[in-house]
Amino acid sequence: MSHGPATPLTATAAGPLSGTAHVPGDKSISHRSLILGAMAVGETRITGLLEGQDVLDTGRAMRAFGATVEREGDTWVVHGVGVGGLMEPEDVIDCGNSGTGVRLLMGAAATHGFAVTYTGDASLRKRPMARVTDPLAKFGAVAHGRSGGRLPMTLVGAANPVPVRYATPVPSAQVKSAVLLAGLNAPGETVVVEREATRDHSERMLAGFGAEIATRDTPEGREITLVGRPELAPQTIAVPRDPSSAAFPVCAALIVPGSDVLVPNIGLNPTRAGLFETLREMGADLACENPREEGGEPVADLRARFSPDMKGIEVPPARAASMIDEYPILSVVAAHAEGTTVMRGVAELRVKECDRIDAMAAGLRDCGVTVRDGADWWEVDGRGPGGMPGGATVAVHLDHRIAMSFLCAGLAAQAPITVNDAGPIATSFPVFRDLMDALGATFR
Repeated sequence: MSHGPATPLTATAAGPLSGTAHVPGDKSISHRSLILGAMAVGETRITGLLEGQDVLDTGRAMRAFGATVEREGDTWVVHGVGVGGLMEPEDVIDCGNSGTGVRLLMGAAATHGFAVTYTGDASLRKRPMARVTDPLAKFGAVAHGRSGGRLPMTLVGAANPVPVRYATPVPSAQVKSAVLLAGLNAPGETVVVEREATRDHSERMLAGFGAEIATRDTPEGREITLVGRPELAPQTIAVPRDPSSAAFPVCAALIVPGSDVLVPNIGLNPTRAGLFETLREMGADLACENPREEGGEPVADLRARFSPDMKGIEVPPARAASMIDEYPILSVVAAHAEGTTVMRGVAELRVKECDRIDAMAAGLRDCGVTVRDGADWWEVDGRGPGGMPGGATVAVHLDHRIAMSFLCAGLAAQAPITVNDAGPIATSFPVFRDLMDALGATFR
């Protein structure tokens, strides 16, 4: 990721956090609503779209494929071209930093008989695309990329696609979604089998747009069957707010004395909500108010209050997939609980934007907290409410979640905590600082 010189930020102990925190829209659902809106016939209206660079790049790509994508006030309006109606873009499709964007777009276009060239920023051009182009080849699409299957890459779509049955070798919602999107314009039934269930936003949204899609559990794993060539009906979508972003104001409220914070409209899809379940098991005062369903997704308002009686727990390894991005902020809460919190089955944390176990463990130790870690596990010894000494400057390794986790920690620590670079926060949560300031956070 390229950004300018480092911008350090310091968090000092805050008075009670209070108020309402409107976190950004969910990124996964934002990408998918633009893509499926473009493949429906008629006008799809989207509110709450995450207007981060990744999602805006996907919107620009759908325009290049022939859909109309416009912003009217707070609503994004997409005039779709129908399944099979995508047009050959006149230029290269630049997906910026977005791995989700490029993989979903490759899937959507793979069963149309034209060639598309994809590229991205320096970080995206390093990431291998074979995990998505291999299954797309089964439909008849042909990929020509740089060595190692990297961008820039030209994908020549299948003019006469065949239906595919594909078992995902590694759990990946992006790969599953790419295959399903390709299956939309293939005849017959496209089937994806996943040994381990991954986030199911694509299946829910495809059903919402009127596709015939069925999921069943088999001895091989979860089997998802999509009937090809449906006519998708346009939708009005209210994008739920991102649970991974909600984690930060929620967790800060739990550890800062006297806090009471409301975080409305949070998506509580079970494949994403593991953190909130874990916090409640620890004894957090965390309530789900006004539960409802929007766009096929469960949504509720979260109310978090200061929780001085939290206890360390062993987080079930089976829950890791539904909260993988939330372990950094969970470890901060664990430091303010009584007893030890054990996190196992989390090897994936070592290959995120940085080695998140290493980065969090080093920073927490510098702040006076005892942490033990191994290849796929780590544990944090709690020091009770207000027991974190703090006083360190922490290296965030260009990782937005590490930066936000330590800034929240500083609000409840005995001495200020500085992150060496708050710049990366903009990739996922550009309004983080303003939102936290409005609740009463003390950053400088």
